[in-house]
Amino acid sequence: MRKLLKAVFALALLGQAAAATPTPIDPPSLTADVAAGALPAAAGRVPQEPLVGGFETLGRTTGKSGGRLRTLLPKDKDVRLLNVWGYARLVGYDENLQIRPDILKAIEITDNRIFTMHLRKGHKWSDGAPFTSEDFRYYWEDIASNPDLTPAGIPEELTVDGVPPVFTVIDETTVRYEWPTPNPRFLALLAQAREPYIYRPAHYLKRFHIKYGDKADIDALVAAEKVKGWAALHNRRDSMYDNDNSEMPSLQPFVIEPGGGPVFHFRRNPYFHRLDPYGMQLPYLDGVDVTIVEPGLIAAKTAAGDADLQFRGLAFSDAGALKAAENGGGFKVKLYPVTKGAQVALFPNLTTADPVWRNLMRDARFRRALSAAIDRDDINRSLFFGLATAGNNTALKESPLYDPARTVRDAIFDLAKANALLDEIGLTQRDARGIRLLPDGRGLQIVVETSGESGEEAAILELIAPTWRKAGIGMIVRPYERSVLRNRAYAGESHMTVWSGFENGVPTPSASPDELAPVHQEFLAWPRWGQYIATKGASGEAVDLPEGQRLLQLYKDWTLATDDAARAAIWREMLDIHADQQFSIGIVSGVLQPVVVSNALRNVPQAGIFGWDPGAQFGIYRLDALWLDR
Repeated sequence: MRKLLKAVFALALLGQAAAATPTPIDPPSLTADVAAGALPAAAGRVPQEPLVGGFETLGRTTGKSGGRLRTLLPKDKDVRLLNVWGYARLVGYDENLQIRPDILKAIEITDNRIFTMHLRKGHKWSDGAPFTSEDFRYYWEDIASNPDLTPAGIPEELTVDGVPPVFTVIDETTVRYEWPTPNPRFLALLAQAREPYIYRPAHYLKRFHIKYGDKADIDALVAAEKVKGWAALHNRRDSMYDNDNSEMPSLQPFVIEPGGGPVFHFRRNPYFHRLDPYGMQLPYLDGVDVTIVEPGLIAAKTAAGDADLQFRGLAFSDAGALKAAENGGGFKVKLYPVTKGAQVALFPNLTTADPVWRNLMRDARFRRALSAAIDRDDINRSLFFGLATAGNNTALKESPLYDPARTVRDAIFDLAKANALLDEIGLTQRDARGIRLLPDGRGLQIVVETSGESGEEAAILELIAPTWRKAGIGMIVRPYERSVLRNRAYAGESHMTVWSGFENGVPTPSASPDELAPVHQEFLAWPRWGQYIATKGASGEAVDLPEGQRLLQLYKDWTLATDDAARAAIWREMLDIHADQQFSIGIVSGVLQPVVVSNALRNVPQAGIFGWDPGAQFGIYRLDALWLDR
């Protein structure tokens, strides 16, 4: 009981309204609609127990309501990122990477397997319809459990060892998910950048569902839109993430308006559930204007002052020119460290099909030699002005699990060590060019496969090749389209790929360490191990290295751990194994992401982090709390 109460309190604390909830205040842009009766007053739009304040802990100031934010995106489909940056989630990360209730009022957790969710009374969708337990029931029973809409069955991320939860509606504002065994990943799943949306606006989607809608109306829409049937029609309308259906109700701070590009317009959600400490309904901004421009023009247009907040489409290489344009452009450039375990990493494929290369890639001495033969400090100076961190793919200094020793283990440039390790393996014979020979007589020419999407990757590989050559290792860079690249790795056709490191380089003990364990094929050092675990042996290969088996066991232990101390110990051992084994060879981390902020825009933190999960890129900094002073 004590553990339960502790869990409830920790997750309910920021979700509770202040002791005296301020009287909700209408944003000025909505007062005319309220006066005309087109909208209820703010007190009738926000929940009875809204999410209030938190500004003091965020280092923010209360501001004035109004104005529109300008930003630039390279592709039409990127407008979906407004649902990422808006970051309204059932539970979400705060700036200290602690998970707190947001859309939910509170969540009770029992034995890490029973999750009882309490909604905010009076919460409404952006069209004014009630947001209730029916929206959760509809998703679970009529979408996730409907083979026409979800042919693959219950989404894997909602299962534990393949077992789905028992879902129960308690009352209008309470639902429960119960698994037979612990599910410590569940909260992080709900808080991620692209949430699973375990709820849907039932009142809107039912009209397109054969179980609820008028069949004649559905058939007419199917014919008009030339889709295969009601399920295809429903899926087209069910656009919680993509922002391609302006009729779709939302819980985000901004909802897309009808019309297409090149400029997409978003308006404030008049029913958004957050208030500032004085009662002003958030967001402060009336809307967001997104202009689609060619990727190569984003930096120049940003420098010209065409954006109030810009990070998408900018790279560290743009920072110098942007800093030089600050005064004339009316903006400031902030630099946030990217939270990947490594900005760029090499992934020796331990499950490659070639038996000679497989044996070599599985030898930790070989992987350590490759790492020691990389001059990371030179790469850092040459490409990042020494502002990044040279070292392994591991937890960053912003993480409570950080250990500086892991960053540098076998990651210090040492050609003598690299050559000694390669000699120790038996790779002593060389050809006339000085390239070592494999046991079958082939040259030690590593084909590094790349997506060709990143100039940073290409530049880094160019700097690695000469130092590898001094150790008798050749490099051939071969670009492939992203999906082809991944499929080659999955099939065991590639020997090595270059990609970014761990997505979550700032883990807390409660974050899932699944990236570190061979449970997903997406980790390119062991794709076929990951296939085997994910498919329960139907494809791929069993994990057959002791260190891989240990990582697998540790991950299972983490799922059963009941407190953060135990989880932290597991995390540390897994990180230690990765640093020791060099399963992925990180090059640099903490590369700085330019965040360009108009001088008129307030509440953008001076210092921050930039990542997908956790962070939702800018999401944890609350787009709804930004305001324009102009």
